[in-house]
Amino acid sequence: MPGPGNVGERVRNLRLTRRLSQAQLAGHDLSDSYISLIESGKRTPTPTVLRMLAERLGCTPEYLAEGVEPEQRAHLEVRERHAHLALLRGDPVTAEAGFDEVIARSDDPDLTARARWGRARALEALGRTDQAIALFEELREQAERDPGRASWLPPVIALARCYHAVGDLGQAIALGERAIERLGLLELSVGEEYTEAGRILLLAYVDRSEPARAHELGRRLLHPRDVPDEPTSVHYQQASKRALEEGTIGDALYLADQALAVRNDAAPAHARARLSLAAAKALLRGVTPFSAPIPSGTVPDGPNGFERPRPEGSREAAQEALALLDEATGLDEAETTESTIARARALVLVGELDEAIRTLLQFLDTGLALAAPEGTASVAPEPTGDVAARAQKTVLARLVLARARVAQGDPAAARLVLNAASEQLGTLHPGRPAAHLFRELGELFELVQDAESAASSYRRALEAAGLRAARPQAASRDLGRV
Repeated sequence: MPGPGNVGERVRNLRLTRRLSQAQLAGHDLSDSYISLIESGKRTPTPTVLRMLAERLGCTPEYLAEGVEPEQRAHLEVRERHAHLALLRGDPVTAEAGFDEVIARSDDPDLTARARWGRARALEALGRTDQAIALFEELREQAERDPGRASWLPPVIALARCYHAVGDLGQAIALGERAIERLGLLELSVGEEYTEAGRILLLAYVDRSEPARAHELGRRLLHPRDVPDEPTSVHYQQASKRALEEGTIGDALYLADQALAVRNDAAPAHARARLSLAAAKALLRGVTPFSAPIPSGTVPDGPNGFERPRPEGSREAAQEALALLDEATGLDEAETTESTIARARALVLVGELDEAIRTLLQFLDTGLALAAPEGTASVAPEPTGDVAARAQKTVLARLVLARARVAQGDPAAARLVLNAASEQLGTLHPGRPAAHLFRELGELFELVQDAESAASSYRRALEAAGLRAARPQAASRDLGRV
């Protein structure tokens, strides 16, 4: 633990422990009144005086100045790095415990800030998104108050991702656009930050039924123009220089670190793979193929006119999605599952039904999927964290499988799959993701001519989105006489 209080309190505590008087501690070099002023906090000792006092008190100058011995500081530095390594290898529980220890024991502002950032990432990975948002917001506010110490780009992008995850599309889009604008001012249109902010915006635009904006952004991300053909590290270095010239030291330091990191790092390739997955999902939600220009006469997204996406993409969009998914390699397990389901959906659209069904059945037979719950949905426990995410993906896989069965001309088989998906959907927490799944469930029940189940699914979609039917109320007067 750090030494208690400030420099003066540590000097006094150690002096009393050593049973020294102020005059004895002062010796021939200092006065006892000067020692008294130091202990009362009215004087701050110089480095030379600190070394003299530390020698007489049997400690190190670092302990007197900061309350932490060099060995303890080194231990915490190593602990923080080990926690980050645990996070990278997919062990957020161990990572959170490590970051908590560093935060509790460190009085180094930079080390504490890194640990708080890591803890926020661990909370996000554990599915405790609301807690992660609160911590990311604190980090963003701190970076905005002190731009000379830290960059606000990482917390802003992380917040956009978290707000999108919880369904707050307004915040996600506002923060994502703010990050893209800042990167534009720095003339940085490559790298992990630009790709991640763009990926989040692309998905948020699709979720908010703004396909024209999604298409325009997707074209810029996937087919950039006028970008110098230079290594990513050079782009980061140039952006760092621009930030330095404008006086935002925190951004300059962060971008310089990124320039060093990407020289021997696979992060840009992973970010590009995630972008390819997001673009493929957008195409399968009805966005125009990114290889084609925006059709003339298209009504732009906005308050005066919405171009709502089709429930499913076109055959051309599905073919482009398959090409993008071929590029999406090196994803983590959860994203690989999303890629598998997206590929099956694209295969259905291009008419390769047998391969789509084989892919989905193989996924549903593995441990990555969750079995449909037995009994009524009201009895099943509500899944959380990783279990909830797996349940959502399992439901989505069943919906795509039902769509393939419908395309095969087998409505009876499709209905069996839809009933299993409906039971599992009942265990999910209300919110935008569940609402989207219920809506697609309703569309598919319509295709198999089950009007009652379709109506129930649409009602449950509205309830998951937070809407409730008005309660019938008794009339307070005879309306026939009004």
